[in-house]
Amino acid sequence: MNLKTNTNLFITSFALFSLFFGAGNLLLPPLLGYKAGDDWFWVTLGFIITAVAIPIIGIYAHAKLQGTLYDFGKKVSPAFSLIYCVLIYVIAVAIPSPRTAAATHEIAIHPNFGTSPLLTSSIYFVLVLVFALNRSKILSLIGKYLTPFIVIMLLLVIGIGLFSTQMITNTPQFEVPITSGILEGYQTFDAIGAVVVGAVIIISINLKSNASFEVKKDLIKKSGLIAGFGLFIIYAGLISVGAFYGSEINLNQELSSDMQRANLLTGISTKALGTFGNTVLSVLISLACFTTAVGIVTGTADYFKGLIKNSQLVYTITAIIACVFGVVVGQLDFNSIIVIALPILLFIYPITIVLILLNAIPNAYASSLVFKVVVILTFIFSIPDVVGFLSPSDTLRQIMGYIPFAKDSLGWVLPAFIGFVLVNLFHKKKSFS
Repeated sequence: MNLKTNTNLFITSFALFSLFFGAGNLLLPPLLGYKAGDDWFWVTLGFIITAVAIPIIGIYAHAKLQGTLYDFGKKVSPAFSLIYCVLIYVIAVAIPSPRTAAATHEIAIHPNFGTSPLLTSSIYFVLVLVFALNRSKILSLIGKYLTPFIVIMLLLVIGIGLFSTQMITNTPQFEVPITSGILEGYQTFDAIGAVVVGAVIIISINLKSNASFEVKKDLIKKSGLIAGFGLFIIYAGLISVGAFYGSEINLNQELSSDMQRANLLTGISTKALGTFGNTVLSVLISLACFTTAVGIVTGTADYFKGLIKNSQLVYTITAIIACVFGVVVGQLDFNSIIVIALPILLFIYPITIVLILLNAIPNAYASSLVFKVVVILTFIFSIPDVVGFLSPSDTLRQIMGYIPFAKDSLGWVLPAFIGFVLVNLFHKKKSFS
């Protein structure tokens, strides 16, 4: 591999890491570790499954397909794939993108400048739009300049934090730590991020290079592994730091979850880096959130551009609408956006996970019938989770009691797996008959 190829690999890897790493990725892990206490390892394991393993498998699936998000669901049916794509992009611009602005305002801007959410989100999304409209330069700008700075600051906070703590943890607060980690991983939006930013990476590579399919596949796969390793180190570090500062930082339990997350992260940064820690945290939050918002807006604009005759005008209009939407929803606080997001995630995340897994495995085990059966079963057995969150009842709890893992909001897992196995056995039996 020549120097130019090495350079491309690391720029793509850094860009991919940065497009993944946003508001939730920074704010969620420390409080998760703080509440996990001695169980921080098991919580980390669960969190890694949905916030690292599944997303990186999603990048591998993109490397294998080298198409668009539409290709992820087309084996179910063209109509399903179209509806799924529109839902994913609408959710992306409606929740995770504005959430990055809300986090930036609450932690980095308002405490230092006292500005209104409207002013912060307006300036924020004007800058996002500038990056999105300079589409051909995104990979280079983010991968070369922004991400290395983000990674260095993250490692600084984690490294100094671990060496300066007494390493005394709180009493564990989770009944099933690994499940709590899995479900908290949903809140990072990383699986959805994988199918959105993976497409951004592919288009960015195509704009820069006319390399063969196999060369691009190799580049995307290796970039995904490097980015995944980076996410693993950062997540494990943030969770462990949150756990080991349990005895040193007292959180006001009456505060909203987002303020607890913000106060904990601020406390860790201040204890690790002194008064300079607040400045580091403000810059870190701003950059991490910004790169993710750029990836979401760009990915959404790319999709609708491809949907409507590859029109650059459509790209520009979509990017503007996504940014305006970000300004509007960005007026909500971080915690309100998380509360709104949860029932939506309980519905769309399981479907996204099974589509990622089915597209990543060999085609021999992922026929059109397999896709249909697994997605339908996942959809059906995700309904109790959504209804149970929105309108809990004793009757529904009794029904969910008969579904394995349903009490942990994972009732879809076993039916989807059984459907996958049975359809493949049916295919195998049919081929031998």
